Amino acid sequence: MTVAITIAGSIDAFAHQAPTGWTYPWACCHDMDCREVKASSIREGPKGYVIRSTGEVIPMTDSRIKNSPDGEYHWCSVAGQDNTRTICLFVPPRDF
Repeated sequence: MTVAITIAGSIDAFAHQAPTGWTYPWACCHDMDCREVKASSIREGPKGYVIRSTGEVIPMTDSRIKNSPDGEYHWCSVAGQDNTRTICLFVPPRDF
């Protein structure tokens, strides 16, 4: 019984991690919502970040925009689908 609980806890903790090992916040990810995406799937436009697959525009001042700890884009959408609304978007630092 203890082994099963330990394994389940390990899987649960791992499921919330980005490929580079940092942990997605619970507010953004519930086991399946977040994943690393290619930079080409997100476009920075004059009104904010555009999710290419949905056309959704997220203003740069929106609280869903988060700093990416590993310098890659990570998109958290409802159920991790490519056609649903954004929960959080982790973006790399902007170049100046």
